[in-house]
Amino acid sequence: MHADDKELLMAFANEATREQAFTQIIKKYQEKLYWHIRRMVVEHEDANDVLQNLMIKVWKSLANFREDSQLYTWLYRIATNESLTFLEKQKRTATSTWDDVAETMTNKVKADSFFDANKLEWKLQLAIQQLPDKQKLVFNLRYFDEMPYEKMSEILETSEGALKASYHHAAKKIEEFIRNH
Repeated sequence: MHADDKELLMAFANEATREQAFTQIIKKYQEKLYWHIRRMVVEHEDANDVLQNLMIKVWKSLANFREDSQLYTWLYRIATNESLTFLEKQKRTATSTWDDVAETMTNKVKADSFFDANKLEWKLQLAIQQLPDKQKLVFNLRYFDEMPYEKMSEILETSEGALKASYHHAAKKIEEFIRNH
């Protein structure tokens, strides 16, 4: 664990410096976590909602963090689970097929001013939205966050081999989508 994370955790454990330490932890990791979540849920407002839920969970459970992994890994695991929970909730409330959900996510990408329809990045985002949630997650962590499989394995609690296979399948599907659209 990074020395400054260790210091922040010690400060969080002290009642007098708890809020200040929490604020520093959030400042340190907020942007990375936001973009990790945003790539999963697409819309800015949804990403902010998920990030808010993440911060509440972290506040409530940080005192019980056992330091078995790095703080960053633990935060990413929570962000990942919160994002997947959010997407599952959307699917349940939509009571529609996976194709309908993928179409909805595609429409969100098209409507988002963050993306420029004339760029390859836009096609990439559309292609990513066609992937199943787990493949989307693995692709985003590897491609955008350049996260090593070893770190992903810790966060997702999945074998490195399964993650490599998932990334490979996702990359093939994205390549095919971009070629055909």
